[in-house]
Amino acid sequence: MKRHIPNFITLLNVFCGCVAAVFAVMNQLEIAAVFVFLGIFFDFFDGLAARLLDVRSELGVQLDSLADMITSGLVPGIVMYQLLIMSETGGWNVTTHMQNLEISILPFFGFLITMGSAYRLAKFNIDENQQESFVGLPTPANALLIISLPLIMIYHNNEYINDVILNEWFLLGLTILSAYLLNSNIELFALKFKKWGFKENALRYIFIVISLVLLITMKFLAVPLIIIFYILSSVISNIKVH
Repeated sequence: MKRHIPNFITLLNVFCGCVAAVFAVMNQLEIAAVFVFLGIFFDFFDGLAARLLDVRSELGVQLDSLADMITSGLVPGIVMYQLLIMSETGGWNVTTHMQNLEISILPFFGFLITMGSAYRLAKFNIDENQQESFVGLPTPANALLIISLPLIMIYHNNEYINDVILNEWFLLGLTILSAYLLNSNIELFALKFKKWGFKENALRYIFIVISLVLLITMKFLAVPLIIIFYILSSVISNIKVH
């Protein structure tokens, strides 16, 4: 019975991703973000449950990637699609171009994130060298980066920041950068604790503490900074090791 527990948790991630996708299509990006956060929580918890129960399986590995494809691959693509529509129409409260029978190519570039996520997850499934660390930005981290953009607009409501976020060149650049980081050869540390000692987990503990401080002081503005810090600290750590 216990071997089914991690897979059930993974299926909760699937459910959250499906609900998030529905709200993202409806341009209810705040609600979509809530379900992405829940899905990523289940994504972390299913792996933890599998390790604690010692019931890891090939089925679980495949199911986990399929769940990530929805929550952390499809949904960020839809969110970027909506943001690119906003960049063309100049605001949040917009009628969709489909209703006016005006089809623009630009917003569909947002799905480069989904394509990049699919390729990254497929590579991850056949790569046996990503147990202790990741090669390329994990899809959940990338999803958090993308989903943070509408939340920054909603909760910080800074005119200058909003203008930057809704700049089509910024969004296109971020989309391309996102797809690249997902499939780059940058080695990034994983937040997996085999032991709880500080010495062997110093980088993880420092990252968690700094991330919490940033979140408390800067709220959603902290998310992009945390992702940048995650990448830079991993690169610096790798340089020291080698």
